[in-house]
Amino acid sequence: MAVETAATRTAVDDGAVDLGPAVALSCRECGERVPLGPVFACQTCFGPLEAAYELPGGDAESAARLRARIEAGPRSIWRYAPLLPVPADVASAPNLNPGFTRLHRADRLAAELGVTGELHVKDDSGNPTHSFKDRVVAIAVEAARAFGFTTLSCSSTGNLAGAVGAAAARAGLRSCVFIPHDLEHAKVVMAAVYGGDVVGIEGTYDDVNRFCSELIGDPAGEGWGFTNVNLRPYYAEGSKTLAYEICEQLGWRLPDNIVIPVASGSQLTKIDKGLKELIAAGLVEERPYKIFGAQAAGCSPVSRAFKDGHDVVRPVRPDTVAKSLAIGNPADGPYVLDIARRTGGAVEDVTDAEVVDAVKLLARTEGVFAETAGGVTFGVLAKLVADGRIDPAGTTVAINTGDGLKTLDAVAPTTGPSAIIRPTLDSFREAGLAS
Repeated sequence: MAVETAATRTAVDDGAVDLGPAVALSCRECGERVPLGPVFACQTCFGPLEAAYELPGGDAESAARLRARIEAGPRSIWRYAPLLPVPADVASAPNLNPGFTRLHRADRLAAELGVTGELHVKDDSGNPTHSFKDRVVAIAVEAARAFGFTTLSCSSTGNLAGAVGAAAARAGLRSCVFIPHDLEHAKVVMAAVYGGDVVGIEGTYDDVNRFCSELIGDPAGEGWGFTNVNLRPYYAEGSKTLAYEICEQLGWRLPDNIVIPVASGSQLTKIDKGLKELIAAGLVEERPYKIFGAQAAGCSPVSRAFKDGHDVVRPVRPDTVAKSLAIGNPADGPYVLDIARRTGGAVEDVTDAEVVDAVKLLARTEGVFAETAGGVTFGVLAKLVADGRIDPAGTTVAINTGDGLKTLDAVAPTTGPSAIIRPTLDSFREAGLAS
């Protein structure tokens, strides 16, 4: 169970916690409600807790006012503050202000894959630390402030560590992040450059996460806010902003299909939650949409369960080039299965070779250099279109969660100069480069 600091207890007990429209935490399993605080598991059934809200009504007048307020807001996730667990004045606090990344119309990729409808890349490599993790960490920082934490921490497969380091530096908090010891070097450097502590742990991400859970229950963890553990109910809500932005950038309409990478599964489940909130608020017209999850074959416990027709996700030991998705025991796996089945989507996986091919395909057709997680997403997209599981005439959005410069090792062995020539025109022509 999460440690509560004195500042935390005071804030919760006297009702001083200001997290905007969030009014409580609610258990996803049994519905039990508890006060806002740094807790992540229901004491009744041990189910996961998530933020519960008082949100604007869905009548036409309320929807019009909310839409106008959003459109007049900052070009960051804070334009959606009325739908998030953050104070109303959040945009004025020292924060990295992530979000409102480009929705890239991908016509050349569509032609390559045989997609006749709209195909869009939601490119979150444009965030401050070049991954979608800036969204979730920004929300976690506000919760950490509200609960009086002085150290920001996390267990991470890479991108989250960098996002936490940067956000803590901006907010004036100490940071200490925990990563698998064999993480990509570029991600280690990016996490360490912000001046916080970076601790490598021998083992997989799941070993790292277990250690962090133990530290929360120890006096050594007093005053620590773990973004994806004791602050998880708030942190996870940041992924909803992907859903909000996609629909707003499509002209306030739902896409037909969304393809989302799956690590813990939280991003996928929160995107679905965000879509449902937009419908309930009257911001988009309700109609069917399909959600597809994407995993690497070397770490595909959710895909395997989906294909086998199981409701339980059996843990695996990761072995994949897509290290940012290498979570062998995904916390939200069962919820991913439910959403994929409920919406008529699927969970699929691709090999490491297909991941690398997809990274190059996206770069070659659209000028977007995705990290290996993006290779998983676009490799799965190609497979789903080829198999007829995605209607090629529909509007499809696939999410690139990070920058390919973070995972250069994956593509470096098969990518390099086209030729090495002497500095003469004859050498240039001899290399066949003149045409």
